[in-house]
Amino acid sequence: MNSLAKQLNDTLNKENPHIGEMLSSLGKAIYFPKVGILSQSAEAKTKASKFNATIGIATEGGKPMHLEVIQETLSAYEPKDIYEYAPPAGKPELRSAWKAKMIKDNPSLATKSFGNPIVTNALTHGLSIVADLFADADDAVIIPNKNWENYELTFGVRRGAVIVEYPLYNDAMKFNSTGLREALFAQKDKGKAIVILNFPNNPTGYTPGPQEGQEIVAVLKEAAEAGINVVAVTDDAYFGLFFEDSLQESLFSQLADLHPRILPVKIDGATKEEYVWGFRVGFITYASSSADILSALEQKTLGIIRSTISSGPHPSQTFVLRALQSPLFEEQKQQKFDIMKGRANRVKQLLDSGRYSDTLQYYPFNSGYFMCLKLVNISAETVRLHLLNEYGIGTIALGETDLRVAFSCIEEEYLEELFDTIYKAVSELSAK
Repeated sequence: MNSLAKQLNDTLNKENPHIGEMLSSLGKAIYFPKVGILSQSAEAKTKASKFNATIGIATEGGKPMHLEVIQETLSAYEPKDIYEYAPPAGKPELRSAWKAKMIKDNPSLATKSFGNPIVTNALTHGLSIVADLFADADDAVIIPNKNWENYELTFGVRRGAVIVEYPLYNDAMKFNSTGLREALFAQKDKGKAIVILNFPNNPTGYTPGPQEGQEIVAVLKEAAEAGINVVAVTDDAYFGLFFEDSLQESLFSQLADLHPRILPVKIDGATKEEYVWGFRVGFITYASSSADILSALEQKTLGIIRSTISSGPHPSQTFVLRALQSPLFEEQKQQKFDIMKGRANRVKQLLDSGRYSDTLQYYPFNSGYFMCLKLVNISAETVRLHLLNEYGIGTIALGETDLRVAFSCIEEEYLEELFDTIYKAVSELSAK
């Protein structure tokens, strides 16, 4: 094992051996080179006053070389802010701005100890980093049965972890904390579990209420007290799009400093929150009361980044930073929130109006981009194909009964027509 990796492991084991135990074999072996091209280039950047012949970019006239056909579309930005490589951890100013935003959006974090957000190539990359650092073959990854299909690829196929599902809703159609507890305590013999908490949930658009949130936190703490090491991952892809009286902060806030056997990891980003899906700007953030642990985890994370994508795209980081610094940011974001909330409320109004009788049942939703219909006595895939082939309407079939509808991409004025047509399609198929 490389001596740098060993030093990082020794730090983790000294500060909190439970976190050392959470690491996968790759997580134990990975490190970020302190002596190499990047470190020598960084040193040269501060000291090479005559010539800097270190980093693999081309320069011209003291600026990064570039083509005018590209720069003319980006004239609002200095070449140094878009063409150079971004650091593996991300643009420093962006990391600081995002951390400030996290605290503003999650006031409870102001008194908690957590690291500087590390820039990822959107949220899937952040989850992939978690999988690489913490998931070995046969480790349990606990998710609800209503989930994003990419978890299976990221943790199951890539890392060989076992996906353990529990029902998202209980009989009262609230978050099923009892199901989470049963799934978690089933891993007691393994002594370790990765728990993914995705709220607002994809595909249902459900976020637990404050009481449900307390129950989730209590379950994780109980598991930790029982000797289970828990990597608690909050997948906050749709954070902030809370339309009703649900949790308004990420559970990351409550999980920070909760127990030595719980490692909170927050995955979030500008992708969905700021409506910049193609920019691919996300973040991974760790919580710990130990600065040494935060530093060691950052170094291991940078090792994963360096060995995979090297660093994230610089232009989109600059674009997001500029937006966060703009005095118009909050006002414009509120405008988009109001549009999204209006669409969600209109969907619920239509479904609760009685016009679709019992044909279009739905799972509780209160946030995010989506909602899910629960179809009865008819296949969701059959309905999906009928809508697509006969009416030119696209939806997503999940399992036998669930049909996901993204109200995020349908103007409010067209939602009535959309659900009228879904009702019509289901009625036509049911009559056959």
